[in-house]
Amino acid sequence: MQRIGVWCWRRRVLVVGLWLLAMAGGAVAIGPLFAGMGDTTTLPGTETGRAQAVIDGAIDHGEQFFAVVDNVDAGSAATTAALAGAADDIRAITGVSSVDGPIAATDGRAATLIVTLAPAESQYQPFTDAQARWSELTAALPGATVSVGGGDLIGDEANAAVQDDLRNAEIYSLPLTLILLLLIFGGVAAAALPAVAAIATMLGATAVLLGFASVVTIDANAITVVTLLGLGLSIDYGLLLVARFRDELTRTGDRIEAVAAAWHTAGRTIGFSALTVVAALAGLMAFDVGELRALAAAGIATVIVAMLAGITLTAALLGFVGRWIKPRQRHGRTKADSGFFAGLARRTQRRPWLTLAGCAVVLLALAAPLLHVIIKVPQLEGLPRTLESVQVADVLDQRFGISSQAGVAVLARTDPATLDAYAQPWAADPAVARVEPASAIGAGVSMVVLDVHGDGQGAGAQALVDRLRQDRPAGYESWVTGDAARLMDLQDRLIDGLPLAAAIVVLSMLIVLFLMTGSVVVGVKAIVVSALSLAATFGVLTAVFQDGWLAAPLGMLTVGGLSPFMIVIVFAFAFGLSMDYEVFLLARIKEFYDAGESPDAAVRHGLQRSGRIITSAALLMLIVFACFAAADIGALQQIGLGLFVAVLIDATLVRCLLSPALMTVLGRAAWWAPAPLRRLHARIGLHEAGERPAEDRDAATLAGSATTEAGRSEPDPTDVGMPAPRHAAPEPEPAGSRSH
Repeated sequence: MQRIGVWCWRRRVLVVGLWLLAMAGGAVAIGPLFAGMGDTTTLPGTETGRAQAVIDGAIDHGEQFFAVVDNVDAGSAATTAALAGAADDIRAITGVSSVDGPIAATDGRAATLIVTLAPAESQYQPFTDAQARWSELTAALPGATVSVGGGDLIGDEANAAVQDDLRNAEIYSLPLTLILLLLIFGGVAAAALPAVAAIATMLGATAVLLGFASVVTIDANAITVVTLLGLGLSIDYGLLLVARFRDELTRTGDRIEAVAAAWHTAGRTIGFSALTVVAALAGLMAFDVGELRALAAAGIATVIVAMLAGITLTAALLGFVGRWIKPRQRHGRTKADSGFFAGLARRTQRRPWLTLAGCAVVLLALAAPLLHVIIKVPQLEGLPRTLESVQVADVLDQRFGISSQAGVAVLARTDPATLDAYAQPWAADPAVARVEPASAIGAGVSMVVLDVHGDGQGAGAQALVDRLRQDRPAGYESWVTGDAARLMDLQDRLIDGLPLAAAIVVLSMLIVLFLMTGSVVVGVKAIVVSALSLAATFGVLTAVFQDGWLAAPLGMLTVGGLSPFMIVIVFAFAFGLSMDYEVFLLARIKEFYDAGESPDAAVRHGLQRSGRIITSAALLMLIVFACFAAADIGALQQIGLGLFVAVLIDATLVRCLLSPALMTVLGRAAWWAPAPLRRLHARIGLHEAGERPAEDRDAATLAGSATTEAGRSEPDPTDVGMPAPRHAAPEPEPAGSRSH
């Protein structure tokens, strides 16, 4: 990494120029990327996936929506005449396929027209012409209100709301993170570098994502991932590199040597961090679910671009603005051992078992709501009621008996009358509330909706799906679909892919942490602690989004459960980010341990040196995730709040208390590995610091400093800011800590 950093510093004009081209390409790619987004919610190969394919092939019309006229006497002659005139005028509009109705509400105080457009590349003009005509109804019917929505407009407005939420998250999070970076670094130049890297990452990842779109279907959630990870990780990486550069500048006074030394340590830490996040996201590829694979592709692209931006662009920018970045204030060894985080570790080490027990109790208490978690895919519940199309959908369901989201439905290759004859006897089923009249989807294809009592995705609805699939109509092909059936098919896919996904994530983490530390115990410890932290995170999400705890004050939508998509997404991202902080902490602890510190002293000094960076990085991440949690769309709220809680727990309770206590209990055993693996690590391990291989020149050599007669720099124990090996008697441990 140090060679790359110095090369980019020296060729900064070329590197910045290449990144400007990449950013320009990303800006150009935004339009085609949004235009080419597809539907990743279908599950090819499942019954609901086959049903959706039949629907897509049978539909011979464009978008369909409802115009609801409220506050009228639906049976009066004036209302009937006004609606009939509007229907005739709309039918005459070019691009309108049909107008059905008017249909009166069950209370007689509203009526609706069902407008179906003809298929066309653009349906904007007929929609706006129809909208202008039905808006005239308010003049013809005094006191009436006209609302348009339901049908296909729900998805259109939801996608627009997602784009608004993403734009707001970027608008608010970037200035806030820049202000916090100014407070951290105390200078504009140092604070601007991570922010510039974040912008470059988001635009660069967008360009890469457009390439992925040629082989993987990309949806709106993929853009969310690019924005969220692009902001969070790139700012974290930039923060770590600039902070280490200032440390090295304090030691050397020479900027290019400081770059080389900082990239040798912090640069490799970023490399390990990126590997862990990529490994967590790679596990999503094990699921045969299009949406999860699209998110994995977007996430992996963003992580790689964030790492490249940190390693190359930050080094190049330091070549331009490094003169205005001040060295970090010198701290003596005594202060390093008596700082806030070292003191916190010392108190933890006095009573490690008590600390472990206390942390476990808190985390398990937070995880307790998981015991009654409900898994469901939120539909209208996950959309804000400020959307007009959602308001119309509610009115259609409550006052017209027209469902916009079918819990259970049967699709068949037959006419509506034949399908009605099969469906009507199911009205006597205890789970069925009513059977809606069958409707034609296209030529020779019809669908009937069976409204259920209670939750449309609950246990009763799923049991009904099983009964329907066992008692199909004879004489024609049919499929049982709807929200409950899709949830069941999705869960089957997730269960099938879970063993491979878990194996990919766990083995990848163990390998990366072993290559970094040479220990198998550290890797197992990190995975167990992260799993406990994630359980607490999902417990909080269950309490908020299912049970409604603090949902109103937080402005969250209560959807009655957790989406399986969100569970997998938050798990993958949060697990990767928790390992990110684990790498930050272990890198520093290992430096001190390899330099001769005792295990407990290495933990104290490592936490003191990394605690400020981890806390600062966590604060920056929390700002980004809080801006996403403030979204109006329920899916973004679950992702944002889930990652906010995960980072908050991990950077405070886990990294500052649980990990130091556990490392104290383990002592030297934390760094254990079998002899064959120790020999393997000696040959192929990616050493973070310490003495370097003979063929690797040190930072001073790369900076143009004098070398030895043999052509290699003499190993410098103070190089890259690492404490010199200890040859004196071991430092006394805090009272009550274990000795090993």
